Amino acid sequence: MDINEWPDVGDFVVCTVKDVVDFGAYTTLEEYGGKEGFIHISEIKAGWVKYVRDYVREGQKIVCKVLKVDTGRRHIDLSLKDVNEHQKRAKIQDWKNEQKAAKWLQFVEEETKIKDEELDKLKIKLHENFGSLHSAFEEAAINGEAPFVEMKIKKNVVKSILRIAQENIKLPFVDIAGFVDLNCYLPEGIEVIKRSLMSANEIQKEGVKVEITYTGAPRYRIKVIAPDYKTAESVLKNASNAVITTIHKLGGQGVYHRHNESVKA
Repeated sequence: MDINEWPDVGDFVVCTVKDVVDFGAYTTLEEYGGKEGFIHISEIKAGWVKYVRDYVREGQKIVCKVLKVDTGRRHIDLSLKDVNEHQKRAKIQDWKNEQKAAKWLQFVEEETKIKDEELDKLKIKLHENFGSLHSAFEEAAINGEAPFVEMKIKKNVVKSILRIAQENIKLPFVDIAGFVDLNCYLPEGIEVIKRSLMSANEIQKEGVKVEITYTGAPRYRIKVIAPDYKTAESVLKNASNAVITTIHKLGGQGVYHRHNESVKA
């Protein structure tokens, strides 16, 4: 973040403990240009605290909640006790992700030879449109160029972002499957079944893959790999409907099963 920025009251921030004193601890805020914050002894832990050093030490990375910001005095009051374990883990992960994304953006800068002022403008655009640098790279990995179309970013910069995102981000894909039983007793029955199955592949959605495998007459498995469960379910439903509709139109029969039930004789 820009060193001129200040956190908002209620924000969670990553801090490094700089100095521990009898009445609290002084910290530097990692995401705000090393601005100084202070945790009063009463905000170290719920209940009575005799020695601050029993809970924090110099050089330690901690997550605090912002209680008060005084930009005039350049002072930030922090609380350690108001941060639970879940909030701490989530914030540390976000911070680490943003550090990685900042390095990726450096690679973009080196690869595209953009000037410092262009890089600063790019950072602002990515933050405004995606909320964070890491989210911007995630969007690039999942949806390709689409999220960047209206942002007026140079094509070579977008291509660099896409390449680096695809190389560095492992997407949390899910996969689900359904089954279709297909029969056709016409002379061209095999061709009818093939055409019906091909209709599933016409259900295209960016970032989603549809795979069809034969499991034994008359059953075929439709597997969908997608970034999230909701998308996967939607594509599976549309793909299976396409198969069943097509085979009925061509003179065959088809039944969809969400699970692999036994085939009735």
